[in-house]
Amino acid sequence: MLDIARKTEELQGVEPDAIPYAALVEAGEPVILKGVARKWPAVQAGQQSVSVAIDYFKQFDAGRPVTAYRAAPETGGRFFYDETVTAPNYDAGTVPFSAFLDSIRDQLEDSSSPHFYIGSTDTELYLPGFRDKNDLALNHPMFDAGGMLVSVWIGNRTTAAAHYDMSNNLACCLVGQRRFTLFPPEQVHNLYPGPLEPTPGGQVVSMVDFRDPDFETYPRFKEALGAGQVAELDPGDVLFFPALWWHQVEALSPFNAMMNYWWNEVPAFMDNPMDTLLHGLLSLRDRPVAEKEGWRALFDYYVFGPADKAGAHLPEAARGALGDLDDLTARRLRAQLLRRLNR
Repeated sequence: MLDIARKTEELQGVEPDAIPYAALVEAGEPVILKGVARKWPAVQAGQQSVSVAIDYFKQFDAGRPVTAYRAAPETGGRFFYDETVTAPNYDAGTVPFSAFLDSIRDQLEDSSSPHFYIGSTDTELYLPGFRDKNDLALNHPMFDAGGMLVSVWIGNRTTAAAHYDMSNNLACCLVGQRRFTLFPPEQVHNLYPGPLEPTPGGQVVSMVDFRDPDFETYPRFKEALGAGQVAELDPGDVLFFPALWWHQVEALSPFNAMMNYWWNEVPAFMDNPMDTLLHGLLSLRDRPVAEKEGWRALFDYYVFGPADKAGAHLPEAARGALGDLDDLTARRLRAQLLRRLNR
């Protein structure tokens, strides 16, 4: 286990219908909402036994095949790359949801079992009715802006290598224990990100093996440890952490279940910033240093500064994309960008 002294802050006694969402987002730090989901039927089922928990999940099976990921025992459950770093160290395939759960139950006592999980599985689509009985009170306007994605993760002992997500996250530990190891976005320089593609699970991951860090190959990771924190979750705990925070997720029990809520406080018409980053690699990265500094100033002025600054001195009718963004303005910008890319 990594030598990280800082433990994620815990909030005790938070009522499920009084989660201070706005304060959490404004603070911009991970927080454990201790026991907020402890009364959910799924959590209660898991407290009885793994078998009871599995049977509870099976009653919501919509009959749709799910994508299951399987790694050999020698991986230690770390879903990552093979030795070439050009292919994953695991296999993926579709299976019936209930059959997947039964395969976990059949191998609970087998210490040489493969490591497997289903991840980012849409709750409404694959487990209809589950959220009617197991759900957070999403009673804040911030959840109405760009939509909410709610998904389940179920498996045995597995580790998702450290990565970041674009969205704010509420991770609800339903069954088993989980450990999150978290780093703020500015630690990207010290986490040694892997290839942009292919990626395990669709996200760029840190190349550092947290189980046994190679400080000779990744010396700056020692600096990251000073900024890291660890969140240990019991069933019923909910972890909030902001968008773009790096996090490794370890499922520590023979059977684990988690449900995630992802959202951003932006309108649905806004594009994916990763598209901008990829285009930046194509258009900016290899330019002369002086030019890059000039473009940095332009980006600071137009993009990273206050949203209303660049157009403030212009008449409102002349501001165009420098004024308030809405769906129509976004469509015009997108069309302009496509024309430039296709010429």
